[in-house]
Amino acid sequence: MIIKEISKIKKELCRNCGFCHKYLSCLDNPEECTGCGACVEACPGYARYLKSERVREKIITIIIDKKHYEFNEQITILKALEKAGYTISHFHGEGHVHAPCRTGGCWSCAVLVDGELKPSCVTPIRNGMSIDTGIEAIEEHPPLRMVASFEPHTVGGVGTPHWVKKKSLYAATPRYTEIVAFTQGCILRCPSCQNWPYTYASRGTPLTPEQTAKILESKRQAYHVERITLSGGECTLNNRWLIELLENLRKLCPPEVHLHIDTSTAMLTTDYIDQLVAAGMTDIGLDIKAARLETFAKISGLSSSDLTRRLLQQTWSSVEYLLEHYRDRIFIGIGIVYNNSLITIEEVQEIASRLLAIDPSVQVCLLDYRPEFRRLDLKKPSPGQMLDVWKLLKGMGLEYVTCQTSAGFFGP
Repeated sequence: MIIKEISKIKKELCRNCGFCHKYLSCLDNPEECTGCGACVEACPGYARYLKSERVREKIITIIIDKKHYEFNEQITILKALEKAGYTISHFHGEGHVHAPCRTGGCWSCAVLVDGELKPSCVTPIRNGMSIDTGIEAIEEHPPLRMVASFEPHTVGGVGTPHWVKKKSLYAATPRYTEIVAFTQGCILRCPSCQNWPYTYASRGTPLTPEQTAKILESKRQAYHVERITLSGGECTLNNRWLIELLENLRKLCPPEVHLHIDTSTAMLTTDYIDQLVAAGMTDIGLDIKAARLETFAKISGLSSSDLTRRLLQQTWSSVEYLLEHYRDRIFIGIGIVYNNSLITIEEVQEIASRLLAIDPSVQVCLLDYRPEFRRLDLKKPSPGQMLDVWKLLKGMGLEYVTCQTSAGFFGP
């Protein structure tokens, strides 16, 4: 017998939302639970947890990069790779396997399993399976990613220019501004995640960049819009997939079509930004969650202080790099989260001051965070509260401040 972590449920905390069984593929066979923890991260009521139990030991043999290894069954490929000495990293280009979301959505950690791409973070090992982690072998196959939804939007996102939003909202008949694809998977674990069903879902058929581009362009034509947006979840996790998607869209779409990315910013680097612009990105929305580490930790829900610190540093480094090097080449919008249970007015002013020092003309969008996911206790800011913050930022000298409220969009 060995000790193993197995997913369990606290019935008194369960909201009966059905999410874990409807959207998580790893729960199809509960008796074969690998203890990956994806269901724990995804449960809005904290009802799912991992419990250590004694289970029967059954050793199986798998092949990793042509070497034979023996492991106890009911672990994920990612865990097997870690036990075999492979380094696992949240960051692209670091370690043997890039695994940022670890819930089965982004497919950044995909390896070849008997010649087929599979996400290593949620795929269980099987006796006799052959795994290939080689970059060259993997890149012979198109990258894959889960995409939850393709929808038309009227208001757009953080990176949608204010004049485009106004043109849509104040038309005689409100109209759509863009088509949005919501990618699955995220490195953050925000208790107040505003798109959590997209963030944590792993069930479905993954799409190649080419397949995704064709769906987006077809939707764009159907709704007669000139903007395509990638959001999430976190759309920037799978670098190769996103770059190839932009390249495919650039080939399919007329030159006037804008390709817009809305991101938490935390996974961007200067090299990656350069690659995205070169691939065809024309607009970007940067969702800044905090200026201070303790606030970023609270909003992001991350337990590792080192990871939290690095992601916050990358957020601000990317904001500075984009505003200093690309303000005249692409449209840049900044999103500032506001809910007084998550961030203080003083810290919002601190964020604004940092932006003012770089570019007072950057578009800033105040986002009213609503009760969602694990923070149903939040009280959504009233339109009056949001207007007060808007006036404050305008008074500080930011030239273009828009505001999202329950009463609608206003500004700048």
